[in-house]
Amino acid sequence: QVQVAETGGGSVQPGSSLKLSCAGFGIQRTASMSWYRQSPGKQRELVADITSGGSVSYVDAVKGRFSIARDRNMVFLQMTSLKTEDTAVYYCTVDVISGLNITKYWGQGTQVTVSS
Repeated sequence: QVQVAETGGGSVQPGSSLKLSCAGFGIQRTASMSWYRQSPGKQRELVADITSGGSVSYVDAVKGRFSIARDRNMVFLQMTSLKTEDTAVYYCTVDVISGLNITKYWGQGTQVTVSS
């Protein structure tokens, strides 16, 4: 059974750094791995994505501040120069390949709060 679990959230001050980690269990082959976030009253948005080949993409709001990386069935999000508007629940997703199908699995989310 596939499971995805995030760790590393917390409460920090503006300008701080934080690293999120995500592990996928019960997975043999993955395609893209991604980080999404959702703030109260806002739609969930894709923050960063990394393909199996290592190509990365970021939403404009985090370019130059966040960095996504992966290692086998783990994906990381290094966040620097955090702003109050980065406050959100952050979700990890793993696109799992099974035969000709790709299924996206979500973690339970981890809260990141940036406040002075």
